[in-house]
Amino acid sequence: MTTVMDVREIQEYLPHRYPFLLVDRIVEIEKEKRIVGIKNVSLNEPHFTGHFPGYPIMPGVLLIEAMAQVGGVLVFYTLGRKGKNIALFTGIDKARFRAPVLPGDQVRLELTVLKRRGDRIWRFKGKAFVQDKLVAESELQAIISEEAP
Repeated sequence: MTTVMDVREIQEYLPHRYPFLLVDRIVEIEKEKRIVGIKNVSLNEPHFTGHFPGYPIMPGVLLIEAMAQVGGVLVFYTLGRKGKNIALFTGIDKARFRAPVLPGDQVRLELTVLKRRGDRIWRFKGKAFVQDKLVAESELQAIISEEAP
């Protein structure tokens, strides 16, 4: 798997930082169309202390957030805007969770642009896989802020 962007370059595009940066690597990117990112799931992530003690499962909302962050990298990469804006959720639709994501898993996050209105509104279809198994999917919509963070 070839790395297109490592975590340092991802941080040039996204304002998120530990413990909320949920993408470790970008392995494919096609401006305006699609992107694939990787999230390595580790037991030392803070949400596992309470979700659930004795049976740690990555919360579904964090899988959706990870998808959104990968989509944000695509938006800002496409627009050539490193660290100049933030993306804000305007919709999450058709979210489905198919299997639990556990510590030690590597999640492959694939996002495809469904629709774009100018530079500000983007809609994606996101899918999350562990190995070749679909574990989550959703349609996401975001608006790009006009202000720098």
